[in-house]
Amino acid sequence: MNAGVDVWAAAAAFDRSSVAEDEAMADAERKQVMAQFPPGEWAMLPLERYSLGLDESGTGMTYCRLLEFGTPHLGSIRGGSAAKHIMYRHNSGDWRLAAPLSGKEPRVAWEQLRGQFVSAFQAVAAEDFEALDELDVLRFGPALVTKSLDVYFPGHFLPIYSSEHLRKFLRLLGGTAEADSPAWRSNRRLLELVRSRPEFQGWSGQEVMRFLYRDFDPRPRQRTIWKIAPGERGRLWDECRDGGFVCVGWDELGDLSQYQSDTELKEACDRRYPGSSGGSLTLARRLLAFRDLEAGDRIVANRGVDEVLATGTVSGGYRFYPDRPEFQHVVPVTWDVSHAQKLSKPQHGWRSTFAKVDPALFATFTAHRTGSVPGPDQAQKGVPVALPEDVQAVLDALERKGQVILHGPPGTGKTRLALGAALAVAGRADMLGTDPDRRAEAQAEMLQGNRVGMVTFHPSYGYEDFVEGFKPDLSATGPGLTLALADGLFHTLCSRASAHPEETFLLVIDEINRGDLPRIFGELITLLELDKRNLPVALPVSKRRFSVPPNVRIVGTMNTADRSISHLDAAVRRRFAFLPVGPDPDAVSGTVGPLDLAAFFESLNTRITRHLDGDHQIGHAYLLRDGEPIATEEDLAAAFHHEVIPLLEDYCLGRADLLHRILGSLVDADSGRPALMSPQDLATALATEFTSGTPGLDA
Repeated sequence: MNAGVDVWAAAAAFDRSSVAEDEAMADAERKQVMAQFPPGEWAMLPLERYSLGLDESGTGMTYCRLLEFGTPHLGSIRGGSAAKHIMYRHNSGDWRLAAPLSGKEPRVAWEQLRGQFVSAFQAVAAEDFEALDELDVLRFGPALVTKSLDVYFPGHFLPIYSSEHLRKFLRLLGGTAEADSPAWRSNRRLLELVRSRPEFQGWSGQEVMRFLYRDFDPRPRQRTIWKIAPGERGRLWDECRDGGFVCVGWDELGDLSQYQSDTELKEACDRRYPGSSGGSLTLARRLLAFRDLEAGDRIVANRGVDEVLATGTVSGGYRFYPDRPEFQHVVPVTWDVSHAQKLSKPQHGWRSTFAKVDPALFATFTAHRTGSVPGPDQAQKGVPVALPEDVQAVLDALERKGQVILHGPPGTGKTRLALGAALAVAGRADMLGTDPDRRAEAQAEMLQGNRVGMVTFHPSYGYEDFVEGFKPDLSATGPGLTLALADGLFHTLCSRASAHPEETFLLVIDEINRGDLPRIFGELITLLELDKRNLPVALPVSKRRFSVPPNVRIVGTMNTADRSISHLDAAVRRRFAFLPVGPDPDAVSGTVGPLDLAAFFESLNTRITRHLDGDHQIGHAYLLRDGEPIATEEDLAAAFHHEVIPLLEDYCLGRADLLHRILGSLVDADSGRPALMSPQDLATALATEFTSGTPGLDA
């Protein structure tokens, strides 16, 4: 997000007349809410008129459904689960209640919740806004409550309801944001700030909201691009294209918005589709990603593994339509059929309904019929590059803490992510979506510069290598060994950073847990804290004054299979943020003969977690070749016998019984000897052992 004078310049340039149509639609939606749910009737509003999960065929749209799905121009509260509505009836028939209502009979819980809504309306009518903070139940649905207050009292609130977005907009406009402030309080503070600025004189709430989201969207990151098959072999494509939507099956799961986590949805998948053997977690995560698609997200519709039917832009939020005969999970989409094409290279990961699409590959789709493929050199100057979500998460952690450790099992791409964050810090974010060779060239060039350094820790690496120490002077010509004081890697980087305070400098430490961290960092571990940057200390060897500049950042990587986070020195743990980098089944989405790689991968890691622990899972890199999922039986056999089995044998410490529990029929129960079979038979055996019964191969 931009800051300072840019905000006011952008406000002066904003065309307020462009909001007129949205303003009219918002007024119509507000009148609809007021007509169906008059404020004077809330004291007697029945539960059936409020809650999601009840039969709405005879009563019309409930209040919660109307605010989430029927009033988009009044501001969005879509996305995530139905928990934001404080109470709702789950697909299972059980009632899900916020913590203050837990254990109460639904009618009793509703009376308490309804009473707090009425109290909130009365408080705002009396302009007693501080009274809102005393309504404890409403704090469990801040977005819904804030939208309700804006609908009934538009002059007192803005149509912005996300707590995080409100905090970022407050900081953008020069205000302060409290971390624990409920959405309605932040909303009021933002409104007061807006009214105090002459640039917004006479603006409506709609105009403010549209301006802030258009020019300063708090989510300027690159969202995942999904490939979604419209039915087996694209049989529902005509309906999706003409109706402006995309739909998927698994109707037996019911409304996906009623699931709060991937674990809960996985359990439902296990009940509905027994025999999925671990692959249901992958399915659950993909279905939740489908549910949480946002307006503006890009998708691809495919037929088979070699045909793009169209690219699409999501135009609204997920809806569940139980009256549809099939494929009841629906997301509205604006399709561009000019990008339809046959692919020269089959995409083996496209056999399943869902698959992630690499941004560089997507660029080739959208370039079809519209000109040449856009490259990094064609980016508009001054326009920020949208960052992948994982890279943005690293940068956010660095901004918050100053240093971060990426941790996870081997082969999950921790070093790749660290270097991706380094590219972004170095101003080369345009290379993140390019092909591997160009990205590697950019990384090599970056590491040859002055702003980014990289080192791998090991047991013999010490303070003298990192900070300072006396080392042999190779330029000395006299007899004997001559020692000279030499700056270490981190000391050198900090000196450069001090000379260029306007730039960010970054050190990538690979395998950070393999070094003796207290010895390597020494007294500098204290100086890593952001509030102690520029605090000088006397170095014990040279007695020179030294400080860590505020523009220095550190990204470390560690394999949890070698050493868990709990074994790190406590002082180190306090000064680093920790971001997990786990196995990604979508990275190996593909098939080898009858074997669904992603389902096999998920199921194998489920067994490893059950019999060992989560730190010893295998990463997706073991099933990749040249950055692509394994596609041949020979490559699968090589990866399984030469990489996966030796790794698991090491983890199992020679215990044949433990290895057998993980790999089942693929190893002998007594000796732990791997079964010998042809590569073709191995793919079949793995499918039988790990993925039998997994649903969803319907591209």
